[in-house]
Amino acid sequence: MDGRDLVRSVKTVGSTGAAQGLRTVRAAWRRRRADAAGLPRRGAERARVPGPVEGAEPGPGGGVVRFARSELRITVAVSGAVFWGWDGAGPEPSYALAGRCPEPDPRAVLEPDKDGGWRVVAERVTVVVSRHGAVEVRTPGGVILRRDLPPRWWEPVDGGGARWMQRSEVAADARFFGLGGRAAGPRLRDGTYRLWNTDPGRAFAPGDDPLYITMPVQMVVSDAGTHLVFHDTSWDGTVHLREGEEGAGSGHDRAGTCELRMDGGPLRCWLMVGTPARVLHAWASLTGAPALPPAWALGHHHARWGFGSEQEVRRIVAGYQERGLPLDAVHLDIDHYDAHQVFTVDRERFPKLPVLAEELRRDGIRLVSIVDPAVKSEPGNAVYDSGLAEDAFVRDGSGRLVRGVAWPGESVYPDFTHTRAREWWGGLYEERLAQGFAGFWHDMNEPTSFTAFGESTLPRSARHSLEGRGGDHREAHNVYALGMARAAYEGLRELDPQERPFLFSRSGWAGIQRYGGTWSGDVATGWPGLRASLSLVMGLGLCGVPYSGPDVGGFDGSPAPELYLRWFQLGAYLPLFRTHASLRAGRREPWEFGDDVLEHARAALVERRRLLPYFMTLALLARRTGAPYVRPLWWAAPEDRALRDCEDAFMLGDCLLVAPVLDHGADRRAVQLPRGRWYDTVTEEAYEGPAQVLLDAPLSRIPVLARAGAVVPVRGDDGGLELEAWAPARGRVGGGLAVPDHGDGWDEPELERYVTRWEGQHVVVRRDGEGGAGKPGYPVRVRGLGAR
Repeated sequence: MDGRDLVRSVKTVGSTGAAQGLRTVRAAWRRRRADAAGLPRRGAERARVPGPVEGAEPGPGGGVVRFARSELRITVAVSGAVFWGWDGAGPEPSYALAGRCPEPDPRAVLEPDKDGGWRVVAERVTVVVSRHGAVEVRTPGGVILRRDLPPRWWEPVDGGGARWMQRSEVAADARFFGLGGRAAGPRLRDGTYRLWNTDPGRAFAPGDDPLYITMPVQMVVSDAGTHLVFHDTSWDGTVHLREGEEGAGSGHDRAGTCELRMDGGPLRCWLMVGTPARVLHAWASLTGAPALPPAWALGHHHARWGFGSEQEVRRIVAGYQERGLPLDAVHLDIDHYDAHQVFTVDRERFPKLPVLAEELRRDGIRLVSIVDPAVKSEPGNAVYDSGLAEDAFVRDGSGRLVRGVAWPGESVYPDFTHTRAREWWGGLYEERLAQGFAGFWHDMNEPTSFTAFGESTLPRSARHSLEGRGGDHREAHNVYALGMARAAYEGLRELDPQERPFLFSRSGWAGIQRYGGTWSGDVATGWPGLRASLSLVMGLGLCGVPYSGPDVGGFDGSPAPELYLRWFQLGAYLPLFRTHASLRAGRREPWEFGDDVLEHARAALVERRRLLPYFMTLALLARRTGAPYVRPLWWAAPEDRALRDCEDAFMLGDCLLVAPVLDHGADRRAVQLPRGRWYDTVTEEAYEGPAQVLLDAPLSRIPVLARAGAVVPVRGDDGGLELEAWAPARGRVGGGLAVPDHGDGWDEPELERYVTRWEGQHVVVRRDGEGGAGKPGYPVRVRGLGAR
């Protein structure tokens, strides 16, 4: 017995409700006992490295290089993505991959290299394997982008899975991005980052790590090029990063390093090389195209834990309508459930929920329901009884149900790594649709089980199907939310085939974008939380998850009017634009912060509504190319070091540069401009980049600039589509894309391409099509003509 755990047990019972406190204490001890009995004891280990090369066998797209104590399989796909796996590891089975493994490139061949090594030469990349197992990734010009040193394994002497470590080197000027949702970023500084999806149990700030979504996905940007690397194992692990130094010590560069340590699973990875756009296109081709949200989901969402009743929902909606504020969705948290039980409704407080949903829908407002995975383990609970009948819940090695503690009390958890459980769970959304809900918000799906001490999740010894392979929670934990999202998405497609499903999730893993988006989770109210909100969205976008957003105003506490407004203004330019707060936090309605804040928030809402056609265009582009809506300033110029280090502004698509105010009391801010001409979208004043400029940022707005030549589809005063064109610089052309409104069904419209150019003294906009340039079918407004 650990005395500190005993003290924490007593404190927990004293500081929470007695019944729930006792449950969390019992859950903590139960979890500890389960793991002590169910996990293999790690005894003596022996270290292993590949050893010297002994031969090679060419194969499609590459081949196998054999070493004395291991073998390395290398395959280059037709997309240019490179796979390699040690100890016979292949690309499948994998939860990250979408569908079948990509076809190998027949032009990529394995051939001998100097000093007894081997290499695979492909169109976009060369992979060189040394005679002791180091792997170098080079550009076609021979520049080294990444060098993986020979890996090391630690194997139990008496058998079982091996731990492993992979150390890599990158250029001294390289910058690291990604690893899922990280509050400290988007550029990842020196430090250790854990790969274990975690509910921190409190509102988080930039210093907290790990959080809800971790992914072994890195994007590395250097002068020589950009590459994305994905180590395809879902086990617990850490990534230790250290940026390099140029001219360190005696004048020589010190390489940047990445050291990956994993508790188990295969040592295999995918790597893509190219521009950021090409890299993420290849990544989306591998892991699946992002789900296309319905058009309404790109509007403004209002949520709160604690609406409490139909009357309160109507009061909030009336507040928006009376003040002429756009509103597209209202989210109901766990307080609308009957005793917090999933797929139920509190009939006293929400007696006519379908009627409420229909009334709201007539006003263009959708209802979104929270969905938690924990099921109250009580006979008579319909979800529990049907799950037992389907044998859908996680069990331990002895076949007993694994029980945890969540909002409804003692709970069991579906095994989303089993086809039968996913099909059963997906069918449960029929009840939600019957209540009138149009979207779904997955929470507590790391998964979280409240405990008085130790990890707040299921025992690591808990057994999972893993698609029939069998395994335990050490491997299933990080993909749990991914399986839940898949279950919901596939179920909703069958239940309501006419509309695209809308769901977003607190947790996830590589591939979560196939089924929906994410949100920040419980970000702390405060200026650091505001800054973390942007970091999370940008970092997730570079991992292939384009649709995400924070709790505007922060999850806890009561934001000051200035902080609330600045958060609101940032949220208006992020994919998921949602206000949300906890049960004990202050209000989040714009009119609660005074008349000035209300008017400035109104302007942000009106601008978001005006830009909805642009957001819809970005959503379709994300689906087709993998490009995030929110992009770092270096997206189109990764070789620009000044842009690589800029973390407080972003590109919204190709056309707009957004510079949010992230500091208290600021009414001006510096903005690093990429190359080209940029127009202030309010004053239409022109600025030339690359340069750093100082822009006004009064409380009424944040700086937003448009790229010269851009064509931005917007919503006109009559609700129809209009094209807002920004004058190109003299002698240059510009352009943009637009998607006509196509509702919320499955038909994907054509992307319309427009070109801007000077003709004499006029700027003209033409639609670019197969039959040549044509006149746009929408009104065109040209701006920036009077700029100095």
